[in-house]
Amino acid sequence: MTRLAEAVWYGGHPLSYALLPLGWLYCGGVRLRRLAYRREWLHSRRLPVPVIVVGNLTVGGTGKTPLVLGISDLLRRRGYRPGILVRGYGGSGTRWPRLVTGGDDPFEVGDESVLLARRGGCPVVAGADRVAAGELLLANSECDMIVSDDGLQHYGLRRDLEILLVDASRRFGNKRCLPAGPLREPETRRRTVDLILCNGGPCPGGQVMRLVPGPLVALADQRITRDPGELRGQRVTAVAGIGNPDRFFACLRREGLHVDERPYPDHHPFRREDAASWPPGPVVMTEKDAVKCTGFARPDFWYLPVASRLPGEFEQLLLEKLKGIGDG
Repeated sequence: MTRLAEAVWYGGHPLSYALLPLGWLYCGGVRLRRLAYRREWLHSRRLPVPVIVVGNLTVGGTGKTPLVLGISDLLRRRGYRPGILVRGYGGSGTRWPRLVTGGDDPFEVGDESVLLARRGGCPVVAGADRVAAGELLLANSECDMIVSDDGLQHYGLRRDLEILLVDASRRFGNKRCLPAGPLREPETRRRTVDLILCNGGPCPGGQVMRLVPGPLVALADQRITRDPGELRGQRVTAVAGIGNPDRFFACLRREGLHVDERPYPDHHPFRREDAASWPPGPVVMTEKDAVKCTGFARPDFWYLPVASRLPGEFEQLLLEKLKGIGDG
């Protein structure tokens, strides 16, 4: 997200008022499209297993990928065999949809795809066409549950449960649709989802999810880890090519690190030339960025993995709703 967009959508920049007519048109088009699917003027497909969609209403990162990993882990622990669908954003490949493994090239299939394949413990398929991706997943695995990462607006795939993730600090910004605001759909859409989670703190209608950092992992040799506290008081170069870099920088500060911020656009295709501009000394980045930087990593390059801590009430509600789907 650019600094100008940040100021327009979250900072009260006057340009938002000039863009209001376009925002109204966008909202109107989104409402009409959703109505078309509800009235079956546009065709949607139901897959033979339950589908859980995890999404947000705003442009930019809210923490969906850690949430998808957390839900997938919960499902596995309760005896389900989940699979994950992801768009594969930023991937340069020409063959879609496609099965993804942890060893795939993130520049080919997308950084989030590789991260989910490495951490998810279940099969992953990437592709913008969620129906085709789901069919490929089921044809190549024994999944009995599908978790779709960032599929809230993909109405071509019917879903059994919708989970909305909200950034507790940003929420819905100025509550305007693109380009006047950050909303992909009108803010009232939140009333129609099944469950709401708020990343980082309370927000209306939702339960609180926390992102918990783990030990730092060396990019050059991922068998090497260290406690972030070992860098406390040191100045580190913090690299983040995610939807909300400020959240990552704030996390490092809470660990006591002095941060030299290096924000990049979401899904930035990091190259050796980027790393050459980072000063000597420890470099700490997100795990999503790390999958693209491993090939030119120095010994002092580290990534900070995070895990979602889901509230017990949310887990119970999710499992109850899934049981209801199975009983139906």
